[in-house]
Amino acid sequence: MDGAEEVRASMWEAGGRWHGRIAGGDEVSAAARDGCLHELRRTAGPGAALTVEVVPALVGVAEAAALLGWDKRRIFTYLGRGSFPPPVAELASGRVWRREDVEAFGRTRRRRVPGPAAAKQGRAG
Repeated sequence: MDGAEEVRASMWEAGGRWHGRIAGGDEVSAAARDGCLHELRRTAGPGAALTVEVVPALVGVAEAAALLGWDKRRIFTYLGRGSFPPPVAELASGRVWRREDVEAFGRTRRRRVPGPAAAKQGRAG
């Protein structure tokens, strides 16, 4: 594709849909990532060399806590221990993480299952 026009675009997920935008122009939307990419290619035109940046979903402390089923204080506890994923940025409004990093962290956390001693305590009251 020597001499093909280079077209730059970005794609992101929001509200359960994928959105894309050709640099300086048109925006497209589709239910799935592949559908959005297809629409970007169609919008760029035949023969265009399309370069797409996929913008990761970002979350702050409140969203991270909601994803993990925790309250925000627990996030700060793990941050203080140095055992929470490093943020991708620290803004004036707070730290932000890639959603996928927080979800991966959540999958590594064991859920505590009450043992026999805890069960006995619950019945003793």
